[in-house]
Amino acid sequence: MQVLCKKSMTSSDVRCRVCGQSFVVFWERHSREEQAEALCQLMDELRAHHKKNDSAEAHPEHGFTVPAWDGPAAFSGAALLGNAPEWAF
Repeated sequence: MQVLCKKSMTSSDVRCRVCGQSFVVFWERHSREEQAEALCQLMDELRAHHKKNDSAEAHPEHGFTVPAWDGPAAFSGAALLGNAPEWAF
């Protein structure tokens, strides 16, 4: 399962436990079990962003996927199935 995340100043699906940065999340699948598992992976990834920096600047400015996607973000499963808007990339 893939999740697309984008920093947000206005709404929050998830907050980083290190810096408090808010993120909007686009899910590839919708079952609660899959989302719970993906949420754990997402929180681990957000924490990993802070290896060298404890501020919100540690997170990517543009959308990123968990797990990582090698292609363009607009073509990730989460982006396509979630109808992610243009600003998410």
